[in-house]
Amino acid sequence: MALLEVNDLKTYFRTDDGIVKAVDGVSFSIEKGKTLGIVGESGCGKSVTCLSIMGLNNRKSTISSGEALWKGENLIGMSPKRLREIRGNEIAMIFQDPMTSLNPVHKVGVQIVEAILLHQDVPKSAARARALEVLKAVGIPRAEQRIDDYPHQFSGGMRQRVMIAMALVSNPDLLIADEPTTALDVTTQAQILDLTKRLQDEFGSAIIMITHVLGVVAEVADEVVVMYAARIQEEGKVEDLYDRPNHPYTWGLLGSLPRLDQNVERLVQISGQPPSLLSPPRGCRFNPRCPYVMDICKTTEPELAVVPDSGGAHRTRCHLDQETKDREAQRLLTGQMARSF
Repeated sequence: MALLEVNDLKTYFRTDDGIVKAVDGVSFSIEKGKTLGIVGESGCGKSVTCLSIMGLNNRKSTISSGEALWKGENLIGMSPKRLREIRGNEIAMIFQDPMTSLNPVHKVGVQIVEAILLHQDVPKSAARARALEVLKAVGIPRAEQRIDDYPHQFSGGMRQRVMIAMALVSNPDLLIADEPTTALDVTTQAQILDLTKRLQDEFGSAIIMITHVLGVVAEVADEVVVMYAARIQEEGKVEDLYDRPNHPYTWGLLGSLPRLDQNVERLVQISGQPPSLLSPPRGCRFNPRCPYVMDICKTTEPELAVVPDSGGAHRTRCHLDQETKDREAQRLLTGQMARSF
């Protein structure tokens, strides 16, 4: 049974230039204990999707519709009071930049204790003991002393660990991680991902991992959603997406990853820029950048259809015939795809 089920989620923003369709009909689900990766370029709607689920978009400028069913309750349009009860307690979020998410004038221990007291009726001493426990759990060295340090006294990787600790204090059922490894060095990235997997095993939380790096998804995810221009272009189990990618945009993302088993001079690159969400392209939203574009791509948007012989779990939004998709996917996986789109 799905812990969270999102159906036809739409989030539009009112701006001086018009209506921005930031998320335009997104559907997915996630089960307890599983990890869902949401990938795509900056501006494709990944973060807005999750901010909509959390109820963190500006209500005055936001138009939201669809469903985000959480244990039978629809989070979209839910009262602010009920959302505050769920947010941070049942659903927690790790934001992209811990330095701007943590209050610079308060000690980290004070901030974690505040998060505990907001949702739990416990003495302040018990809340501090719990804060110390989670700081140790996420690998903060000398946690007994560092609980009284300020955010600026921590490195980037340690601040990210503090954010993870703050998200875990109430043992949430769902943890949303928004680009948790951004601006970290490769070694620290690996440590944060290992920590996330270990804590998931320990606490049993489901995780939504938002990232633009497919390599991160390969490390942690069970299922993957590939977004482009506010729409899902491909989705499926992580092994399906890597073994049999079925969308040209996914080919471009995968082709941009360096691989140890291939010796190529240049990685695949996707030419052009993502479209404006004020006026998305007619037809397939990827058609202005797609080297496989056909006339129908410019007039008719393809449905999100099941990939043959996938058992129904793998779906893609593309007009290409299946023979072409399989052939081009094989060329990509064997390093024979053209270096640019």
